[in-house]
Amino acid sequence: MLIENVLIVDPIDGEYVGDVVIEGNLIKSIKKHDKTYNYILMPGFVDTHTHGYKGIDFMNSTKDDLKRWAEENFSHGVTRFYPTTVSASIEKLKNIIINFEPILSAKGIHLEGPFINKKKKGAQNEDYIYNPKLEYLKDLICDKIKIITMAPELEGFFDTINFLKEKNVIISLGHSDGDYNAYKKSLEFGINRITHFPNAIKPLHHREIGGVGAGLLNDFKLELIVDNIHLSPDFVKLVYSIKNIEDIILVTDSIPATRLDDGKYSLGGLEVFVKNKKATLKDSTIAGSTLTFDIAIRNFYNSTNCSLQELAKISSYNALQNLNIFNEGRIKENYIANLVILSKDLEIIQTIYEGNRQL
Repeated sequence: MLIENVLIVDPIDGEYVGDVVIEGNLIKSIKKHDKTYNYILMPGFVDTHTHGYKGIDFMNSTKDDLKRWAEENFSHGVTRFYPTTVSASIEKLKNIIINFEPILSAKGIHLEGPFINKKKKGAQNEDYIYNPKLEYLKDLICDKIKIITMAPELEGFFDTINFLKEKNVIISLGHSDGDYNAYKKSLEFGINRITHFPNAIKPLHHREIGGVGAGLLNDFKLELIVDNIHLSPDFVKLVYSIKNIEDIILVTDSIPATRLDDGKYSLGGLEVFVKNKKATLKDSTIAGSTLTFDIAIRNFYNSTNCSLQELAKISSYNALQNLNIFNEGRIKENYIANLVILSKDLEIIQTIYEGNRQL
């Protein structure tokens, strides 16, 4: 496959016009030139936090559902994603994990809950929230689990870290009422990621800067849901101005109502109401998002006026580096050809997955 006359946007080498040759599932060669271009070529997007899409709920999904989800994701430029749980019984979570098999771009599981703080449960079902215990984790953790969201202030949290590290699971702090010291201690243990920052963590206060202050002050990698609902454009711009671009990871946190009409839906056994793309519980608590990844990148770009190179980092490269995946996320020889072609307005034109055109 030959992709000609595109603005190549690599997260490390930057932006330049050229041609890309793909053989099999790999980028074979790249030729730079000075011709004009009409389209932009970026690494395929990576969504590490997504609960569902267009009627598909990961908590009740089949292999066919996951395949359809992956195929639909190609229309949004996503070439790797991690279906994400909500809090449920240990037995139900265990069954979900046992039945999950990676298919196409659905590569592994993000376990969000049940080891979170009830005070910051958000749209998680309080009936299935527990303190972390090794016996629970030994029932759940296997090579399918790539990320786990946990609250650092919970009893037993630090007793589980070595086990999770041995299993190569990335620990992300979230749904937490922990103070600044809990986050600082976590960082000292090598835990440097925060789930959907700054939602559902202890807010910033001038006498106790909490999880929000910890995320801004220290070297944490921050998930951001840039739907202009979870975060205002000004807050996105604030994070961009404070943090290193390498520390920002875009996610959707999408729920099954994504790309469906307004109405009543379900998430983890809780009723969710969607109106004007905003998903809430009855008490107005935000309940995930109806965001798609292509809209997230356009929102971030419009809020920050970032460079395309920076956009390639937050939409793909940073997430992959955090997951210790080093053969994707760049437009470079011998990297996997997971790519997205966009218009100059950042609209999706075509997605290429492992060297094959998908859209």
